Amino acid sequence: MSYKQFIYYWQKWLPSILVRVAVRAVVMICLTVGVLGILGSTASISNAQAVFPGSVAANAQLVSTTKRIQDKQTPLKSTALNATVYHSPDCNCCGGWIDHLKTQGFQITDFSTLDIETVKQKYNVPDHLSSCHTAIVNGYVIEGHVPADDIKRLLQEKPNVAGLSVPQMPVGTPGMEIGNRKDPFSVFAFDRKDSVTVFNKYPSS
Repeated sequence: MSYKQFIYYWQKWLPSILVRVAVRAVVMICLTVGVLGILGSTASISNAQAVFPGSVAANAQLVSTTKRIQDKQTPLKSTALNATVYHSPDCNCCGGWIDHLKTQGFQITDFSTLDIETVKQKYNVPDHLSSCHTAIVNGYVIEGHVPADDIKRLLQEKPNVAGLSVPQMPVGTPGMEIGNRKDPFSVFAFDRKDSVTVFNKYPSS
């Protein structure tokens, strides 16, 4: 090969060789920066920023965007509260209490029955704590017009009790609203050994 031929081929293939080298260098930089971004090594990223500031910033933005998309795609845990309510068909205040629970995020399964006393016996509701309706919420017995906030507190704290009760039908309890009147009442917790404690107290208004 003559000198002129060598120069000709060198000028012809040199740009192609340089492009290949440059492409490989860029690929290696992107892979390196990507691994650093995934590992979350602050020190390594800082060092890389000194050498490849533009690439690191772009990769960090890409990782951040990907994480946001993944967070949106992650299904949220259901926060719905399920309550099965048993009541007499002619009980109007029971419907008011059910509406109260619905506004507080509860999903209601409504059972109307002419034999509500059998339901109370089945779930061992103490006679002195009985009211007009009986509900089952996550395994707990809820008797009467118990405010939704007390039920939520019960489900959060999970005490070793059978359930909660507001005996009788105090005026001013959820579902028993009569104007501005509000009688004082207590929410009682009871267990399966007939032990009763005060869970919450509401003063008159």
